[in-house]
Amino acid sequence: MNLDEYTSYDAAGLAELVRSREVTSLELTRLALEANDRINPTINAVIEFYNDAETVSGSEEGPFAGVPFLRKDISSTEAGRLYECGSRLYQGYRPTVDSYYVERVRAGGLRIVGRTTTTELGASGLSETAMCGITRNPWNLDRTAGGSSSGSGAAVAAGIVPIASASDGGGSTRIPASYCGLVGLNPSRGRVSGGPNGQDPGYGISRRFVLCRTVRDAAAALDVLSGSYPGDPFVIPRPERPYVEELLSQSGGCLKVGVALSSWGEVKLDPEIRDRVAETAKMLEEMGHVVEQIDPPFSASEYREVVYGGFYLTYIGLDEAASALGRKVDETTLEPLNLEIYKRAKKLPLSHAAKVFEHARKVRFDVGRAVQGFDILLTATMPCTAPPHDIYSMNLGNMSLDELMTFDAGICQYLGVFSVTGQPSVSLPLFISAKGLPIGIQIVGRFADEATVIRVARDLENALPWAKRRPPVFAR
Repeated sequence: MNLDEYTSYDAAGLAELVRSREVTSLELTRLALEANDRINPTINAVIEFYNDAETVSGSEEGPFAGVPFLRKDISSTEAGRLYECGSRLYQGYRPTVDSYYVERVRAGGLRIVGRTTTTELGASGLSETAMCGITRNPWNLDRTAGGSSSGSGAAVAAGIVPIASASDGGGSTRIPASYCGLVGLNPSRGRVSGGPNGQDPGYGISRRFVLCRTVRDAAAALDVLSGSYPGDPFVIPRPERPYVEELLSQSGGCLKVGVALSSWGEVKLDPEIRDRVAETAKMLEEMGHVVEQIDPPFSASEYREVVYGGFYLTYIGLDEAASALGRKVDETTLEPLNLEIYKRAKKLPLSHAAKVFEHARKVRFDVGRAVQGFDILLTATMPCTAPPHDIYSMNLGNMSLDELMTFDAGICQYLGVFSVTGQPSVSLPLFISAKGLPIGIQIVGRFADEATVIRVARDLENALPWAKRRPPVFAR
């Protein structure tokens, strides 16, 4: 197998070749390394390709047996491997335990061959850090790859691996999916365990999953990664059948679809993207579904308070982490944006936590009441295509902290709200803009109903196939 052949398959397709003994897992790892060596100097997506990648373990029986996989350098840990969270605060840190996510990844047959870049502490939708530099978008090197799963998005889009880990609190899986032309699914809260030491990350807002190129890879990954463990805050209802079986099932009859054709935040919805949402809505109507336009189902200002509050509550704990690492939280360990958030958090009273949780409850209630009559929702993933790298920065060079956080909440207006509600959602790379940049379209399901999301995503993939699209920077 050569590199061109390797990049023509999704993860499930490569696994089929391994099972039929047309290729070995060792050959796939070597091809991933070849792709990395050829492409990564241009896009800076992989912070470390393991020196011992050819000997990493993985099940020979799982649905992804033998497929190389990259781990986002935050959220999930490998015992003995570096885990630096895109931050100088954690530089050189090696955890002593595997996360349950990593255990399931290996049980599914994936070979973890390296780490991808992430924004510092996963704090923004950018793709640059003081520690790792800029991760560039394979579709346009002057544009952001999105964050915080920036390296995973750029690496999969450029063909280094067909699938990589991601995590999402305010949109960190779906942002790079939209900007880089990938499938980015964010499962329901509780679908994928955060154990053994992060069962309720972001106070129930953040979830782990993957970035990939096809709906069938997303469905298979759900089957591999789903499950609860001791200590999880609650157990979500299990699916009626494996998610890969949804790919072969009927569409499930007529669905009522709520479509968002207006802005839900301070950043205005680009007219070209609005037109593509409307085009998708028309396609769903032609498939037999009933489409009805919906207004913003929540208060943008209330949602901003949840976003800000989540950072404040999380960053209070940085002192403990710094102490364990023998460091201090200051300008030598944190970038200006995160340092300013940390300083503000230290000044807030304990009672502020109750206000944050009440804002989150109110957002969940408002959204639940507004969308209870719909089976799925249809929105843009992002209100714009990938912006230039210098539009805003964690250095706070051209925006104040408040301006940046307001902009960040606005640009993620269709994303973070469904992290708060816990609903499953997926960004699909249905369109390319007039300027040659990917446009992601988001499908949102009812809580615990990933099955319907998978079926609709399959139907849209069949209607507007994207598998043969390649960005200008691609492993060939």
